[in-house]
Amino acid sequence: MNNKNIQLATFAAGCFWGIEEAFRKTKGVKSTMVGYTGGRLENPTYEDVCTDKTGHAEAVQIQFDPSEVSYEKLLDVFWSIHDPTTMNRQGPDVGSQYRSMISFHISEQEEIARKSKEALERSGRFKNKIVTEILPALIFYKAEEYHQQYYMKRDGGSCYVRPMSE
Repeated sequence: MNNKNIQLATFAAGCFWGIEEAFRKTKGVKSTMVGYTGGRLENPTYEDVCTDKTGHAEAVQIQFDPSEVSYEKLLDVFWSIHDPTTMNRQGPDVGSQYRSMISFHISEQEEIARKSKEALERSGRFKNKIVTEILPALIFYKAEEYHQQYYMKRDGGSCYVRPMSE
């Protein structure tokens, strides 16, 4: 994408197939890519990450046009499709690779993410403490091609994603 107004956003919230699909369907999102971030191993494979020994999270990296969709709206999608109160778990998926994490690319994203998390905590929507990490974006390794747009290619899948609340 050559549009200089395009920004990156990176989120981890459990199995990356469903997370990617939710963001792919969001107006203003120009592209999505699933992969691995936050770990110690260079160029990890899916099999490596599934061992829960690399420190990586399954994540989606998004290119979005902020004139069409705000970062706040992306955070609304993020919060609505997973349970941010479960440590290293989403539905039946267990392990640090399924943790809840926001990786910010610019300082403005960090500020917005922290305020969004604080507002959600104050709202009482969740009875348990929100455990979502908010960290600077680290190296993002693209997952294998068969994982990219998994839901779209296969007309659905089998990973846990909560229905988006409108």
